[in-house]
Amino acid sequence: MEEHLRISRQFLRQAEREFAQGDRLQASEKAWGAAAHAVKAVAQQRRWQHDGHRYLFGAIDKIYYETGDQEFIVLFRIASSLHTNFYENWQSDNLVQDGIERVKVLLERLAPLVE
Repeated sequence: MEEHLRISRQFLRQAEREFAQGDRLQASEKAWGAAAHAVKAVAQQRRWQHDGHRYLFGAIDKIYYETGDQEFIVLFRIASSLHTNFYENWQSDNLVQDGIERVKVLLERLAPLVE
C-alpha cells in the first residue's frame, strides 16, 4: 500500500518534469501511472482486486459508492484519457497540463482514504 503511494507521488513528479521538458506523451503516461498507483493503494488496503484496468475502474466505482463523491470517477476518467493520449497523441499541451493538475487533485483526495 505505501509502495503504491510512493510510486504514485514519484510518477506525478516525473509527469511534471516530462511536461516541462516538452514531452507530452511521457508526461501523459506518468500522470496515468500516478493515478493508477494511487487507486491501487486504496484497493490494496481494502483487499480489492486491482491488477488491471477493469479492476482499477471497479475500485474507483467502489470508492464512489463508499464516499458518495462522483468527482473520483470524473478525475479518474481524465487520468485514463492521458493513458490513451500516450498511444494516440491527440491531446494539446493545455489538455495534458490540465490533466496532470487533475491527477494531482485525485491523489490529494485519495490519500486520506489510505491513511
